[in-house]
Amino acid sequence: MKNLSLTKNPDVGLKFKSYPKTVRPKLNYLRQLILETAKESAIDTLEETLKWGEPSYLAKKGSTIRIDWKAKAPNQYAMYFKCTSKLVPTFKVIYGDLFKYEKHRAILFDLEDDLPEEELKECIRLALNYHSLKHLPLLGK
Repeated sequence: MKNLSLTKNPDVGLKFKSYPKTVRPKLNYLRQLILETAKESAIDTLEETLKWGEPSYLAKKGSTIRIDWKAKAPNQYAMYFKCTSKLVPTFKVIYGDLFKYEKHRAILFDLEDDLPEEELKECIRLALNYHSLKHLPLLGK
């Protein structure tokens, strides 16, 4: 496993601190899955920043992954993907109703959900490598 060079924007830490105490561990878990998957996928560099005020993760040949919780839906949080990509439509074909989706842009989680870690890490891996895979049927799956 390669070392991952992580470029951090300090505003991301402040954003995490702004989440309710019940939500913060859930988003930290998603963050950890993204970092683990990047290392396991031999991603050299990953940028952690804010996009649209949401913690966002960018790899050189990948599509941006964002994570967030919104007060208007207090019992759920989400992992967002670029809505014009083939990512979420592909996840729907591969995983069906294993996940809850928001159109072509997100996987939604309820606060009490047990997350299917391996399947979620595969979704993350596909996003982190998207530009190398987007020409393949079902992104190579």
